[in-house]
Amino acid sequence: MQPRNMSMSGVVDLAAVKAAQEAKAKAEQARAEAARHGGGGAVTPASLVIDVDEAGFERDVLQRSTEVPVVIDFWAEWCEPCKQLSPLLERLTQEYNGRFLLAKIDVDANQMLMQQFGVQGIPAVFAVVAGQALPLFQGAAPEAQIRQTLDQLVQVAEERFGLTGLTVDADAPEDAQPAPVPAGPHDAALAAAVQALDAGDLGGAVRAYENVLSDDPANTEAKLGLAQAQLLLRVQDMDPVAVRKDAAEKPGDARAQIAAADLDLVGGHVEDAFGRLVETVRRTAGEERDAARVRLLELFEVVGADDPRVTAARTALARVLF
Repeated sequence: MQPRNMSMSGVVDLAAVKAAQEAKAKAEQARAEAARHGGGGAVTPASLVIDVDEAGFERDVLQRSTEVPVVIDFWAEWCEPCKQLSPLLERLTQEYNGRFLLAKIDVDANQMLMQQFGVQGIPAVFAVVAGQALPLFQGAAPEAQIRQTLDQLVQVAEERFGLTGLTVDADAPEDAQPAPVPAGPHDAALAAAVQALDAGDLGGAVRAYENVLSDDPANTEAKLGLAQAQLLLRVQDMDPVAVRKDAAEKPGDARAQIAAADLDLVGGHVEDAFGRLVETVRRTAGEERDAARVRLLELFEVVGADDPRVTAARTALARVLF
């Protein structure tokens, strides 16, 4: 199987968007803290390739993926194609010089991880970015195509997640680790909001995020979390069939189109949600037009300002407004 074109711009996964923004904020915070202390912790070239098992997966892969993309190589001793691919991946890891880590997982010793990732055959290569797993390719693919896939991974990690990789120093001590991310002043409140979301207490999550924003109006994680919680709160009691029927029958009704746009976004139909509201802004006037415009801006917050679909929708909105 040839490497697939990796894309994070398909369905809107609210957990993935949240993880991305958290990772981006923490990466920026870590870089700022490192700059204040004259630079961050460096790692050795040898530490860019690690063996991972089930016991260390959360620490070595999930947690590290909030600092740097982690490429996972599922392999086994008896796998002949693995003997071609694994050395190539190790060489490319060194060549990319900290832009990603390579985690090697022996499937014979880690069957649970193999099942969790849905691995059907080996070698199989995945990436984890900000806690989100992405299938990259299966089989001993040509080096040029592997490079193309890795280039796209690195680009997405930097542009969408703010992960610029690790500093590599050949002279660093072997046990060197990146500088830890300092705790932020609102970490406890943000953690409480996430717990409320996980427990289904959407009202509690909204209040928690609002409390953070009252002290820190520019807090990226709180703004994103509030937009998510408010969206989920709006749709939790909706009857999707009735909402879509109402929207189909009343194309010029801003209230009906706004409700349908919320459902569109939760269902992962980003362009549909944005297009619906842009068209509603074009069709309506006065308070209805303003309500559609405001809801569209709120949905931009859920998806994230860096998303190209948000950029395109902002341009479309400007056309109908001016």
